[in-house]
Amino acid sequence: MQKIIISCIVIAALLLGGLFFLQNVNLNRLGADVYYTQIQGQGKKLEDKIDSGEILVRYEYELPAFDKNGQQKTFKFSAPKQLREKAYLSLFVKDGKGVTSYEEVTKEKLPGKASQQLQ
Repeated sequence: MQKIIISCIVIAALLLGGLFFLQNVNLNRLGADVYYTQIQGQGKKLEDKIDSGEILVRYEYELPAFDKNGQQKTFKFSAPKQLREKAYLSLFVKDGKGVTSYEEVTKEKLPGKASQQLQ
């Protein structure tokens, strides 16, 4: 009987841990390289019409970005809304997939060499 109770507790702990992981971890950021950029311009407005007739709007950006060592690369990515002009972003980049996620950050959170390049 005691083994059954312990097994149930272990299974419940694993399920709760898995649920916590899925809610709080963005899988698009795991194993990604981080680059930093600043929004310049309004982005290119793209409209896609889906089968129901609804029009989906997104904005495409192509910007230079810098890693923590100051090495530059240019990335193209899209956002579901127009991003704030002059905002700093962390871009999460995976080989073969390009930008998989982004996050707005403050200038103080930029690494030194990337911050120097973005002035």
